[in-house]
Amino acid sequence: MKIKVGVIFGGKTVEHEVSIISAVQAMENIDEEKYEIIPIYISKDCTWYTGKMLREIDIFSDFDNLKKYSKKVVLYNKNGRFLLQTTGFFKSVVNELDIAFPIVHGNNAEDGTLQGFLETIGIPYVGSRVIGAALGQDKVIMKQVMSAEGLPIVPYVWFYDSEYFIDKEKNIKEIKELGYPVIVKPATLGSSVGITFVKDADKLEEAINEAIKYDTKIVVEKAVDNLLEVNCSVLGNYEYQETSVIEEVISSEEFLTYQDKYLGNTKGGKSKGMASANRVIPARIDEKLEKEIKELAKKTFRILNLNGVCRIDFLVDKKKKKVYVNEPNTIPGSLSYYLWEPAGKKYPNLLDDMISLAIKDYKNRTKKINSFETNILSNYNGIKGIKGMKNKLR
Repeated sequence: MKIKVGVIFGGKTVEHEVSIISAVQAMENIDEEKYEIIPIYISKDCTWYTGKMLREIDIFSDFDNLKKYSKKVVLYNKNGRFLLQTTGFFKSVVNELDIAFPIVHGNNAEDGTLQGFLETIGIPYVGSRVIGAALGQDKVIMKQVMSAEGLPIVPYVWFYDSEYFIDKEKNIKEIKELGYPVIVKPATLGSSVGITFVKDADKLEEAINEAIKYDTKIVVEKAVDNLLEVNCSVLGNYEYQETSVIEEVISSEEFLTYQDKYLGNTKGGKSKGMASANRVIPARIDEKLEKEIKELAKKTFRILNLNGVCRIDFLVDKKKKKVYVNEPNTIPGSLSYYLWEPAGKKYPNLLDDMISLAIKDYKNRTKKINSFETNILSNYNGIKGIKGMKNKLR
């Protein structure tokens, strides 16, 4: 019997369309001899849909067509069965899942929001759990954790939008002390949305205001001299990690932009997700640097409680050969399949490994104690019951 995999994608996020591309790519490569694919699309208004046509990328260009060929559903747990049920007055079960496979990007989705919902239902799911997903999305807390663990990161400052509005001179002074140029980022977004490279003080406020459009928390990083951007994907869990080949990403700007990532090699504006980016594989680095980056990738993966496939991005000062961990991508664009194929792992095999890891993780977690059979409220009897319990606890 085939394992029923619910591929969840979309969501209320600025990376909505990128998620669709990544999910459709994955659904085209999941081994259908072993798995039954059930697409689950979350629209921008947070409505859930399912239907076979959601496996076709063209349907998403017309929302009316999408509604015509799919059904609104909710996912819930009924006696240990994970069911997709239609909404409305006449409800019916349209499918059942064995495991969920979130392929979502950005805040309100990849940041632990969806993972928390799946945890509440109790369904097994692929990828990082809530804490890893949340750490991987918030660039400030992520840096604080990495710094505490001794991982090399670039100097940075951060602040809330409210703090900036009250006393922006204080924040500007802190940024000046970092030294220009700097990179201004929204703290919880991905895909280079809202990011600006700032060469001097003249453009700083404009850059901060741009980032504030997207987030309440802003991070400003010291730009790396003689910059080389490289990425390494990691597959595994807390017990075991393996690394892909390392890519050297070619940017048309001072940093890797949304255009570079998703439209770099495309013709006619048709994106293949992160597979569209301009890159050199393997990266043009020496063996010593390659080894250091791979070890840092595995260490970052473990420290941040990541799981499944992630992509760890690095900044390298080519002259000094100094490596900095930039950030992890807990559900990377295109699931970084293009970094595994040169290492001999085809995309269907990578997806199979991810699902197998999730099943193993679920089995391990269900062996742990998650609740107690005893009920401390069994003797509760209003105010009188509370007094009785207090006497027993003394």
